[in-house]
Amino acid sequence: MNIIDAIILGIIQGLTEFLPVSSSGHLELGKAILGDNSVPEESLLFTVVLHFATALSTIVVFRKDILDLIKGALKFKWNDDLQFIVKIGISMIPAVIVGLFFEEQLEALFGGNILLVGCMLIVTALLLFLADKAKDTNKKVSFANAFLIGISQAIAMLPGISRSGSTISTSVLLGNDKTKAARFSFLMVVPLIFGKMAKDVLSGDISLESQNFTALSIGFVAAFVAGLFACTWMIALVKKSKLSYFAIYCAVVGVIAIAVALLN
Repeated sequence: MNIIDAIILGIIQGLTEFLPVSSSGHLELGKAILGDNSVPEESLLFTVVLHFATALSTIVVFRKDILDLIKGALKFKWNDDLQFIVKIGISMIPAVIVGLFFEEQLEALFGGNILLVGCMLIVTALLLFLADKAKDTNKKVSFANAFLIGISQAIAMLPGISRSGSTISTSVLLGNDKTKAARFSFLMVVPLIFGKMAKDVLSGDISLESQNFTALSIGFVAAFVAGLFACTWMIALVKKSKLSYFAIYCAVVGVIAIAVALLN
């Protein structure tokens, strides 16, 4: 992998991890447009590095929130901070179940299935449109809400469904405050990213031989910087009810993808 590829992939990972446009869906569309042989395959190590970069950018953006949560939890009282951590744990259950028991079935869907990607992008667009029209409240995420949001995160493993878009939309449609919904959505994915990273590292499939560590480093920086920008920007967009722009984008791309799939 050359330096330019590393920068492009890093920026794409950093932006699409937070913006509600589905990184997996766009990767599948890119493969279909350029051809599998034209898209450089990322090594597992490079994927882990990029995921670590986006997780780190989330931690930096929410560093005060995370520090407050840790301090609150260390008081060993059933306070708001400990309850929030438990809610994060609850939200992880559906995705962990799907990841552990249906990994092969999910991987089978990532094979240039443009029709599926197009349909799922339409679903993402609908969710974003409905969430954008929801009234703002002061309600915080409940334990039941956390599980339902976790289900939407598990469904977002499908190519074309945006993780951030589906989880924020689900939370807002459940009547939660938009800013609190975005905060919960971004913090809930951090443990999953680190869990997936640990799984990949422990699998023994990562090889350090013949790795371009310059490309790895530059990809990491690109993903981290893009992640900082996208995470901060997304919080502001949700608060200002600007998700409709992404809904239109996902709808247009989804319709084009469906048309291309049906005409071929």
